[in-house]
Amino acid sequence: MLFRSSLAFLLHQLAVGAEKPVIAARFQKQEQEKVRCLLCPHHCLLADGALGRCLARRNHQGTLMAESYGQLTSLALDPIEKKPLYHFHPGSRILSAGSYGCNLSCAFCQNHTISRQRAGSRFVPPEELAALSQSVGHQNIGVAFTYNEPLIAPEYLLDCAALLRRQHQKVVLVTNGFICPDPLEEVLPVVDALNIDLKCFSREGYRKLGGELETVLHTIRRSVEAGCHVEVTCLIVPGLSDSADEMERMVAWLAGVNPSIPFHVSRFFPRYKMSDALPTPVETVYALADVARGYLRHVYTGNC
Repeated sequence: MLFRSSLAFLLHQLAVGAEKPVIAARFQKQEQEKVRCLLCPHHCLLADGALGRCLARRNHQGTLMAESYGQLTSLALDPIEKKPLYHFHPGSRILSAGSYGCNLSCAFCQNHTISRQRAGSRFVPPEELAALSQSVGHQNIGVAFTYNEPLIAPEYLLDCAALLRRQHQKVVLVTNGFICPDPLEEVLPVVDALNIDLKCFSREGYRKLGGELETVLHTIRRSVEAGCHVEVTCLIVPGLSDSADEMERMVAWLAGVNPSIPFHVSRFFPRYKMSDALPTPVETVYALADVARGYLRHVYTGNC
């Protein structure tokens, strides 16, 4: 379990006695004796008892259930810049909460112990998370749903967001952006800021990760159009996203959406199934950031 700092004790006090509810998932339809999930483009078709690719949604006797609802594996009070969000309430802190599961399969995932398996977790009702967010100090501006992929659990996100907004706090997502258009439109009105991972700029690259480039680009564009604060991160992974030509295409597209989108160029370190790879050379990160500065106004390097 990844609970950190003194928040672990506080969370324990809040969650004692909480019973996990049975929550039917949104965005589903029945197809004969199976259920199809309509949340992300995988559109998993699940027989009774089967679990979706995201590990968070299961067919239980003909109804898709949101199994990861409120199941937190990770909790920390972070500087907002750690998300990273550099242009959204700089200098503040944000309560960061994560669950388990993800709908992509990145070989380099830094959080694979919670994203690629059903990690140990603790049920925290939305009311308890909102109360915790208010109690951790005046510098905390709200809750960031992060660490694993938050958009695979829109039910919990929407319930928490309603409470957080009622107490005038912010809702932040750190996400891969791999979600279908209809669910995205339900989520965006309650979200204040997003950092969206744009993992590469090729269809083939996204296929290797189990995703689709066009879906993520749609999420970025619609999030900007909806008035959310959006920052974008690209992790520079050797052989996937370290091409200068691809970087130029990526940032040219982002500039077409809004040249003021803050863009984070981050260095890869060996993780998960790429633990034998070498870290991205610092010089490569700096060179690609220079390419980005030819198109975007706010470019930052990370992990250097």
